[in-house]
Amino acid sequence: MKHLTITLTAWGMLTGLVGAAQSQDYPYQPVPFTAVTVQDSFWSPRFETNRHVTVWYDFKKCEETGRIDNFAKAGGLMPGSFQGIPFDDSDVYKVIEGAAYILAMQPDPKLDKYLDELITKIAAAQEPDGYLYTARRLFPPDKMPAMSGPTRWSNLKDSHELYNVGHLYEAAVAHFQATGKRSLLNVALKNADFLCETFGPGKVQYPPGHQEIEIGLVKLYRVTGEKKYLNLAKYLLDIRGRPETHKLYGPYSQDHVPVIEQKEAVGHAVRAGYMYSGMADVAAITGERAYIDAIGRIWEDVVSGKMHLTGGIGARPEGEAFGNKYELPNKTAYLETCAAIANALWNHRMFLLHGDTKYLDVLERVIYNGFLSGVSFSGDRFFYPNPLEADGRTKFNHGSNERQAWFGCSCCPVNVVRFIPSIAGYIYALRGNNAYVNLFIGGSGEMEINGQKVRLEQTTRYPWEETVRITVKPQRATRFALHVRIPGWARQQPVPSDLYRYLDEPANNAAPRLTVNRRSQPLQLDKGFAVIDRTWRSGDVVELTLPMPPRRVVAHPAVKDNEGRVAIERGPVVYCAEALDNGGRALNLVLDDQAPLRTEWRPGLLHGVTVVKARGQAVTRATDGRVVTQPTEIMLVPYYAWNHRGVGEMTVWLPRTPDRAQVPPPPTLAGMSKVSASHVWHLDTAAAAHDGLEPKNSGDHDIPRLTFWDHRGTQEWVQYDFPQTATVAATEVYWFDDTGRGSCRVPAAWRVLYRDGQAWKAVQTENEYTVRKDAYNKVTFAPVTTTALRLEIQLQPGYSAGLLEWKVSPKP
Repeated sequence: MKHLTITLTAWGMLTGLVGAAQSQDYPYQPVPFTAVTVQDSFWSPRFETNRHVTVWYDFKKCEETGRIDNFAKAGGLMPGSFQGIPFDDSDVYKVIEGAAYILAMQPDPKLDKYLDELITKIAAAQEPDGYLYTARRLFPPDKMPAMSGPTRWSNLKDSHELYNVGHLYEAAVAHFQATGKRSLLNVALKNADFLCETFGPGKVQYPPGHQEIEIGLVKLYRVTGEKKYLNLAKYLLDIRGRPETHKLYGPYSQDHVPVIEQKEAVGHAVRAGYMYSGMADVAAITGERAYIDAIGRIWEDVVSGKMHLTGGIGARPEGEAFGNKYELPNKTAYLETCAAIANALWNHRMFLLHGDTKYLDVLERVIYNGFLSGVSFSGDRFFYPNPLEADGRTKFNHGSNERQAWFGCSCCPVNVVRFIPSIAGYIYALRGNNAYVNLFIGGSGEMEINGQKVRLEQTTRYPWEETVRITVKPQRATRFALHVRIPGWARQQPVPSDLYRYLDEPANNAAPRLTVNRRSQPLQLDKGFAVIDRTWRSGDVVELTLPMPPRRVVAHPAVKDNEGRVAIERGPVVYCAEALDNGGRALNLVLDDQAPLRTEWRPGLLHGVTVVKARGQAVTRATDGRVVTQPTEIMLVPYYAWNHRGVGEMTVWLPRTPDRAQVPPPPTLAGMSKVSASHVWHLDTAAAAHDGLEPKNSGDHDIPRLTFWDHRGTQEWVQYDFPQTATVAATEVYWFDDTGRGSCRVPAAWRVLYRDGQAWKAVQTENEYTVRKDAYNKVTFAPVTTTALRLEIQLQPGYSAGLLEWKVSPKP
């Protein structure tokens, strides 16, 4: 192989933009985080936790779950069979990438040695022609998991063969740039060379089902100058949506129409974000205008109707996917942590293409909210989904209602470890003799302007305090333009669309203020940046003041889930109410539009946060069943910090009037009973049977449900154990049926049983056991005195089933 032009310049660790002399690239170049030092009260603890805890924790989990042993087994270094899921290879690569970033920022001999030993196992697992996929080497063809297909490339829709090596390429470039060692880079180049020979016109013409390799191939191009890697990235993008090359995968994989014809964000949100990032990379180098136009249209579609206030994307749990425009639920919002990272990667690249702060506004919203909620302060507990509302009972986080230590599919924990250190590379950028301050994070960045080194030093307690101090230190006095971002939230625009808007009028003193050497400067804005063009001398100080009053945010009227509700922001931080701070409940709180909002710095709470307080109302139910409203003090904490003090109710969007609050239902026999079932899907909850939430229809995805997924055609049961012996004579069931969206249908048949001693007996009834949709199915029967009632349910052949509510009526 001839790869003799490898050098270390420009983008460094962040994107792999090194080596080759390209005729064009991103017009705005990031200052690589290898040239950035972070010394920040907010972010430094996160960086250190990632370095000391998360990277080692992730490696340990990869060892415990067999992910690393799979490479050793495939390489003949140890005996044994494959463990896990075929795409688990990518988890190891992602942790290596994060470890390389950590090494680049601070030497660590122990980590360096660990990587050397791990890379030896990976190299051993590679087949002679360059192919690398441990599952295929460890499984005989007739035993290969269905998702992988019987032969190479036979099921690229699901196999993740190309997704895996995309992460390998990113890890290899990062490791080479951090250490100068080619051990992993050689593995990546051998694989990429093999793919360049394998894919193309007249060869294999299937794109990957899960995008990622496109980003990795561009990084290999940048580190080697080998244009074939760039060409392959573009080819894999260009054949998407083209039925003349392959059987299309459909919208889920963004493979329904050619990428240059796509107009809206559809399908799996992580795949989409990675694809849009890859398109931006290719377009920056090739000048492919059709790519730029397409991702521009799609970006507008996302920010105008498919992005949650936290910057999260991918609202639907089904398919971890984008929904329709304005489909932005709170409790059932999926918003995968990986999707937040993909959104950040995409928006940073959009800024590098266009130089507009609106993309950085989205980036900042993601990293302080939608991403940061995904990892605990301790660095070893994680959210996979990140909903904006929780009832304290529903298990939304892959079988849990709190952060978990690991997942069967653990893409999120290993994505966290590589993303956190990369944030340093988003802080500064350059274009010619223009320097850009994109994010307000304490520390410094070094860059070259007009042929000399310039150092920018930031001192700030952002996002809690409003002042950012930037000290400019050129080697010699020199003229250049310093562009300081004025966030959209400071310009009365929470997002760059009408999807969200501030309810309150800005205070008289709420405008940003800028000084240079203590002299006031007019805000001359260009694409959202305040521009200061002058001759700079070492020690010149720019001070930016960004007033941070807490602000009410309302959503577009078409977002039905937020109708009559308000959220609170302060600076870039989105807030939420947790039960622990509000008398044990949060979903019954009401914040009217006139209540003054107050702030209070709490250094001992949640590692130090500014909380927001207001006088509001709590809607409760009296002992006689009446609904009553009482005044209460509402306290809000940053959304990213929720769920650190135990499980309970949480909400970002608060009702503005009492009629919108969730009132506890009147006590019922069903509500007081213990509920159990033969099987419940890990994202559902048995508690849905008696939570008192009335369905809108049988396909209601906005309230908890009990489903037997992924059991199909089986006989199942749901049971109430009463708190004491009771006499009952009727029951009503509201079936869940998601025809057109999923595989749950009303059951084929069902009946009611009651416990008689140690036996279950059928109730005596003359009613028909109906299975109507969008209605309660009621059965009355001869009264029985019992301690438990059971529904015995026969699922339709090939389908699952579920229920949204189950009521029980005592004898009149």
